[in-house]
Amino acid sequence: MELWQAIILGLVEGITEYLPISSTGHLILVSSAMGLDTPEQKSALDAFNIVIQGGAILAVLGLYRMRVAQMVRGLAGRDAAGRKLLINLIVAFIPAAVLGKLLDDWLESHLFFAGPVLTALFLGGLYMIGMDQYRKRVKRPDGSNPLTRGQDLDSLTPGKALVIGFMQCIAMWPGTSRSMMTITGGMVVGLRPAAAAEFSFLLGVPTLGAATVYKLYKNVSHASANGAPNLFEQLGVMSVIVGLVVAALSAAAAVKWLVAFLNRHGLTAFGIYRLVLCAALLALVSMGMVNISPKGAPPAKPSAKVESGAPEPPMMLVRRGG
Repeated sequence: MELWQAIILGLVEGITEYLPISSTGHLILVSSAMGLDTPEQKSALDAFNIVIQGGAILAVLGLYRMRVAQMVRGLAGRDAAGRKLLINLIVAFIPAAVLGKLLDDWLESHLFFAGPVLTALFLGGLYMIGMDQYRKRVKRPDGSNPLTRGQDLDSLTPGKALVIGFMQCIAMWPGTSRSMMTITGGMVVGLRPAAAAEFSFLLGVPTLGAATVYKLYKNVSHASANGAPNLFEQLGVMSVIVGLVVAALSAAAAVKWLVAFLNRHGLTAFGIYRLVLCAALLALVSMGMVNISPKGAPPAKPSAKVESGAPEPPMMLVRRGG
């Protein structure tokens, strides 16, 4: 992998990881455009796209260092609010930690195809538009902006955190977007958009961290067992480092922008964007210019997954997002 390619993938990962628009769909599109999704390096590329999530984690740790310090004081018994937030994050993380480990290989082999990914993009777009319209219909007596109503993060309870955690599991369906499900999950349990986004970002630290470490371990151990090159040997150590740094910087900018945007405009714009992205990917898959398939699967024929111009019916059992 060339350094300029690592920079582009790092930018795409950093910008899209915390926006509710599916980092998976964008990484598929950009990787294909740069000719990186070849069968020979697909496994390494998939691992690279997960590992550079570490940059997005660093961005949140830097931006919300006061919250992190508060949770550290809470762990030491010196900050009740910090201890409460830490407990809520642990509770919200547990569902994904259990199901992600159990279902990782099954989800990749059954849902990482054009039909499920495009369906997730499409339904996610409609879901966010519908969520915004519902919130706007509920008028406040004082006439204030209905998009900003809700409670602060300190009001969150473990029960509500668990609801957000289970909604995060829906994002196991590729193309769904972890940020979309956790931000809207926060709104569902009564948080205002900025507070829901902050909890989503903080929840991303253990969730993305676990996924990064697990995917890196799988790639390195599998390569060692089979005498094959791991992602560092195949793509280059410097490419991974550059991707991480660029992802961290771009994620920091995206996070700061998203909080301000949600307070002013809500989710509708992201919903429309997802529908446009779905249409673009559908066209490229239909023309055979983009292949969406798990590692080890033969390249799909142009019409194999999307022949009639509509995504195939989704598998509704478990979902995985990106």
